[in-house]
Amino acid sequence: MAAKNHFSLLLLLLLQLFYSGRAELQMNYYAKSCPKAEEIIKQQVTELYYEHGNTAVSWLRNLFHDCVVQSCDASLLLETTVGVESEKDSDRSFGMRNFKYVNKIKSAVENACPQTVSCADIVALSARDGIVMLKGPHIDLKTGRRDSKMSYSNLVEELVPKHNESLVNVLSRFKSIGIDTEATVALLGAHSVGRVHCVNLVERLYPTVDRTIDPNYAQYLKVRCPTPNPDPEAVLYSRNDRETPMILDNMYYRNVLEHKGLLIVDQELVSNPLTLPYVKKFAADIKYFHDQFSRGIRLLSENNPLTANQGEIRKDCRYVN
Repeated sequence: MAAKNHFSLLLLLLLQLFYSGRAELQMNYYAKSCPKAEEIIKQQVTELYYEHGNTAVSWLRNLFHDCVVQSCDASLLLETTVGVESEKDSDRSFGMRNFKYVNKIKSAVENACPQTVSCADIVALSARDGIVMLKGPHIDLKTGRRDSKMSYSNLVEELVPKHNESLVNVLSRFKSIGIDTEATVALLGAHSVGRVHCVNLVERLYPTVDRTIDPNYAQYLKVRCPTPNPDPEAVLYSRNDRETPMILDNMYYRNVLEHKGLLIVDQELVSNPLTLPYVKKFAADIKYFHDQFSRGIRLLSENNPLTANQGEIRKDCRYVN
């Protein structure tokens, strides 16, 4: 009996250790240390949106690229310095922008509460507030993350899906960080406000058009991407959603049902029997989509965070202290 009790206690301790990262995040973490932190971040996100509308999309993409690589720890924001290779320099980060405005948000928070609010929490909260600016749902997120002291540039190629990644691989990647199939399909709905650069799209158009693309839509895409060898420096792209390109709605799912998905993963949503039912649900009910999208964002934002005495609170999001 004693051995059994000892085993049960050991198992409990191991489970507590495994889940400690998520458990230590909490709602209103800065209520006492920096009570206006979330208000300041929201104000900055709002101001930046009205100056540069595409920042809202950038905040959402930042959350994904930060959290899917090792941890939600702002490692994404580190610049290349001696001993640090930036994750932003990876091919997987192609097209990402507006990082300089993260520094503007950080400066505003630092002026109110020096070295108190982590860059990792700024990544999460700016994504939350950016989603609202895109007319998506307000999502209550926990805070208390700390910042990484290192970059994981060596893992980016392995952990961030490629533009031509298969749906099976994307589902597997999300599952490995605790995000189920329905929540993954919901998170792909972020493509509703996304765009795809022609350099990542032309393989579905040339030399022959992918048979899963609607023929009329393919003609439109060829106008947007008129050459099979687009200049990577040129801003040539197409949007997943032409009707409401800056609104986080369920038009994305309606488009893929009509064979108007830009990436392979988009179109495979309707050919995979595991994901097709969710696509149909989201296409028919925007509230249901927003509910599941919110759940997916919460799961993503709580992936393996640094908490308590781990990491640090960076003074400048671009560099370790």
